[in-house]
Amino acid sequence: MNRGLDRACMRTAAWAGIGALIIGAAARVTLPLPGADLPQSAQTLAVLLVGAWMGASRGLTSVTLYILAGALGLPVFADGASGLQTALGPSGGYLLGFACAAGIVGRLADAEALARPWWRTLGAMLGAHAVILALGWAWLALLALGPSQAWSAGVAPFLVGGAAKSVLAAAAVWGVARMRSAPPPR
Repeated sequence: MNRGLDRACMRTAAWAGIGALIIGAAARVTLPLPGADLPQSAQTLAVLLVGAWMGASRGLTSVTLYILAGALGLPVFADGASGLQTALGPSGGYLLGFACAAGIVGRLADAEALARPWWRTLGAMLGAHAVILALGWAWLALLALGPSQAWSAGVAPFLVGGAAKSVLAAAAVWGVARMRSAPPPR
């Protein structure tokens, strides 16, 4: 066996576990929204930051591990929900969107396309949130809510929060990049 490959796999697994824990912890930070079945949570902020921090491969692995943990019964989804019925229920499209968003942001981070210039970072975060909401909307529309009701219950209530979390994620990524490139204090 190749020890270098084994170590790399172990590091990836460890980082993916940490990423999944971060996303699961963020799922506990929720804000109920009037007229919405799903709460606004810090999950999407964590998904974007995990993708930016870990890159596409580890970010996507983190989200996949998070979804598998929840589907297998660990209470890691918003409001402590868990189980396959939750993963495939109304929140299923959003969970798929988490994986896509982490992959998108992670791919940009891998290509060093985040943080320069700041508006590109913000655009990436807004775009990733749009992917999450679009897949959530599509899933809800297919679950017999129809497009209009899926929009009003599953997208519209989350637009302002998604924009705010995009700004926070972009500021964090951009701020860390600026600190890294700044000369050390004297």
